[in-house]
Amino acid sequence: MTAKPNSLTKSEIITFKADQSLLEAMKTIRNRSEFIRSAVMTALESSCPLCGGTGILTPHQREHWNEFKQDHSLHECSDCREYHLVCSHKKAL
Repeated sequence: MTAKPNSLTKSEIITFKADQSLLEAMKTIRNRSEFIRSAVMTALESSCPLCGGTGILTPHQREHWNEFKQDHSLHECSDCREYHLVCSHKKAL
């Protein structure tokens, strides 16, 4: 029986350019690879699921958004002061 390669263990190397100030700032970080992986994952988890973090909607996304916002509005949280979407069909707690 031939063993199948495990795709979960395969890594891919990604490189990027860094200016001198970034290099200096990262100089004392012990495990830069882990730091960069963590920073990228955090950024991806925090990006807008609709526009993917670009801040721009495609025409089709805009159509879906316009339909969605008919029953949803932005409200400021009285506790943390952050804005969030509220469904007009949800009963107030």
